[in-house]
Amino acid sequence: MTQSVVVQVGQCGNQIGCCFWDLALREHAAVNQKGIYDEAISSFFRNVDTRVTGDGGTISKGKICSLKARAVLIDMEEGVVNEILQGPLRDVFDSKQLITDISGSGNNWAVGHKVFGSLYQEQTLEKLRKSAEHCDCLQCFFIIHSMGGGTGSGLGTFLLKVLEDEFPEVYRFVTSIYPSSEDDVITSPYNSILAMKELNEHADCVLPIDNQSLFDIISKIDFVVNSGKLDTTVKPKSLVTSSAGALKKQQKKPFDAMNNIVANLLLNLTSSARFEGSLNMDLNEISMNLVPFPQLHYLVSSLTPLYTLADVNIPPRRLDQMFSDAFSKDHQLIRADPKHSLYLACALMVRGNVQISDLRRNIERLKPSLQFVSWNQEGWKTSLCSVPPVGHSHSLLALANNTCVKPTFMELRERFMRLYKKKAHLHHYLQVEGMEESCFTEAVSSLSALIQEYNQLDATKSMPVPDIPRLSVAV
Repeated sequence: MTQSVVVQVGQCGNQIGCCFWDLALREHAAVNQKGIYDEAISSFFRNVDTRVTGDGGTISKGKICSLKARAVLIDMEEGVVNEILQGPLRDVFDSKQLITDISGSGNNWAVGHKVFGSLYQEQTLEKLRKSAEHCDCLQCFFIIHSMGGGTGSGLGTFLLKVLEDEFPEVYRFVTSIYPSSEDDVITSPYNSILAMKELNEHADCVLPIDNQSLFDIISKIDFVVNSGKLDTTVKPKSLVTSSAGALKKQQKKPFDAMNNIVANLLLNLTSSARFEGSLNMDLNEISMNLVPFPQLHYLVSSLTPLYTLADVNIPPRRLDQMFSDAFSKDHQLIRADPKHSLYLACALMVRGNVQISDLRRNIERLKPSLQFVSWNQEGWKTSLCSVPPVGHSHSLLALANNTCVKPTFMELRERFMRLYKKKAHLHHYLQVEGMEESCFTEAVSSLSALIQEYNQLDATKSMPVPDIPRLSVAV
């Protein structure tokens, strides 16, 4: 079994991380009834004997003593991290995993990247190295951050470069929350574009998620649950809509439901690394199979079902519906329509009681309605994990490398240019040591080059697929 380390940066990153650890513990508790420390748990948790002073004695087998998350928590405002340490998850982290400051980055990428980056580089490196030492086979770093603020975008992308230099062999998966156009941070277009350049250069895979899509999904769930229609009672342990049975019993915050969706994405993404299945997918296989060109590593994710209906035994028609939903724009975690854009590759990660024949049947059924690039018509990667999410009979995460991300990047560039043409707010950035105006021009050039790559691919959309002759076999 391999291990992964989660690096949660900034307010948004730490709130999503908190949800992820909460749900992961619930999931393992549901499966691991005997409380034995096994390979599944070891992928994201250490088993520590708290009676041993210092770093705590790591126990590799036997009963679970005290679980510690394989995580590093970083925020330049200590509020959210302190909240986590006072909450139900306080025993899952210790002070050796935390880096906080009190001043915050003031929604300024340059402060997060240039000031706090160099200030905390050594301290962060030491904590990352320590986390890596506790792993037998470290495979992946998961970075969770937002693009619009200062710490998440600035320090979050600074760490990417640090990880690339220090652990070049370990995959860097980034979950990036993109701001919506109604964002309350005026400087978010600057922060996002500056962060994008770093993601282009130093990430292996990026899962872009936008706040507006999450909000739309929550509204849709609320509508279905409150519509009073037959069979729309949500199970009490549904992972998306309910925190019943969760560790978290405090008052719900407005972003809790949205953060829960992103946490579910990470749960499903890592399910093959954590549990057995008839068709496992390693995290490195995602990058290998879904990223044909280094910079085109942005994967659009969709989750189905978004809510669980009252009946447990879902008939086959509804199983097929789950696959159809994964390709509809209503289920995407970013505002995009993959069906009308070009696929470079697609991964289907299924959990629960689903057969390989169900997978193949649905791929064959959906294939004619999806446009794949001519040189990768068979660009499907699949996995089956036998353990479903708590409260579901099965679920599906689809990851698509698709040109439909282009409009998001174009809109971001447009919002950036509106501010940049007026040089509005620029002085806040330029007074930070090491920050020059060329940083902005290079960042927007980097984004334009990425958009151009997607344009070139889109231009091939209507080209006929060459009919390659096959070798005829004599019977």
